[in-house]
Amino acid sequence: MDKVIYAVWRKDGTSREEFNRILREEAAPKIAALDNVRGLRLNLQDAHVVRAEPLRQTATDPQIDAGVQVWMDVSHDAFRKPIDDILAGISKNIGAWQVTESAIIPNSKHPPCAGERTAGWSQFCYLQKPERLSYDEWRDHWQNSHTRVGIDTQSNFEYRQHLVVRALVPGPNDYVAMVEECFPADAMDHPEVFFDAAGDPKKFEDNVRIMMKSCEGFIDMGDPQTIDVLPTSQYEIKRPVWK
Repeated sequence: MDKVIYAVWRKDGTSREEFNRILREEAAPKIAALDNVRGLRLNLQDAHVVRAEPLRQTATDPQIDAGVQVWMDVSHDAFRKPIDDILAGISKNIGAWQVTESAIIPNSKHPPCAGERTAGWSQFCYLQKPERLSYDEWRDHWQNSHTRVGIDTQSNFEYRQHLVVRALVPGPNDYVAMVEECFPADAMDHPEVFFDAAGDPKKFEDNVRIMMKSCEGFIDMGDPQTIDVLPTSQYEIKRPVWK
């Protein structure tokens, strides 16, 4: 089983609302019906996540409009081409990466229902490696130090890390990882909920400090910035099924 994460950019003149509709109603059914596809998830920036707009972070210009996650039997070029063609046909540009997936926190609290929007909201991130770090230094801090921080300091009920194996199509190929975390809806505009510290100012202060310190170890937040953070709605179009 392979997993591929796509980044897609809408065509000039296409509104984000229309692009989301095309992805859900036209592209997704075609992709889900392919014999090679075992699972399909969309991460869309829609009206449900407007409250989370202040949490957006931008490293890529223009920023990615949507994420598409596909679980498939084989991600070799010839097997993956029908998916690439569907997405390229509706987009101005696409990126695609084969990834390894680590389900740090599987979503057992609000399990996705096929075709429906998952409860809460999804923070979907594309990460680049800071030049100041070697690849091994970056990966070690992210996976072996920051993972525990991400579990302990937030209200996330789903947490998936994706380490890039290789870029699959020409385009913006400097990403080294993608992260998806799902949170309660109130985490969009209540920081104390985001940091799992509602009603506890001391815990909130501690969790923010611990998280920011850990992020500094593998993310550059200044200029240049090395992370794109997209507030999204998660739509599980086809639940992953393994042969």
